[in-house]
Amino acid sequence: MPAPSPPPTYLYKILPSAPRSPLPPRLPLSDLDRTDGYIHLSTSAQVPGTADKFFGAAAELWLLKIKYEVLAVGTDGDGTVKKEGSAEVRWEEVGRGCFAHLYGADLGEGNVEEVLRVKREGTWGESLELEW
Repeated sequence: MPAPSPPPTYLYKILPSAPRSPLPPRLPLSDLDRTDGYIHLSTSAQVPGTADKFFGAAAELWLLKIKYEVLAVGTDGDGTVKKEGSAEVRWEEVGRGCFAHLYGADLGEGNVEEVLRVKREGTWGESLELEW
């Protein structure tokens, strides 16, 4: 499935706890990402629903903010650009929408722009204001 048009400026990875600081070149995969064989990502519009569905009981979350164009060219977690086709973002239909999945690369200091700590106040939708 093609990327949304226009593509988002940022994608987000939701984490239930703080990542190591400073970020390493390769963050460990979640159990879900390891099982599925790709890294689950969300657009700013998708983060609140995903957070409510999978992290509804959490009082705080950590978000990795990643420029879409950095991932789209195949930038790995260590900052190297992999050869064409070996690292890619695929937009795939999932029951409740079209989501970005990162194949063949890791997240880390070389492709994560910012780490955001977010405290829940009400629903995640009421607590989150993210850049598209």
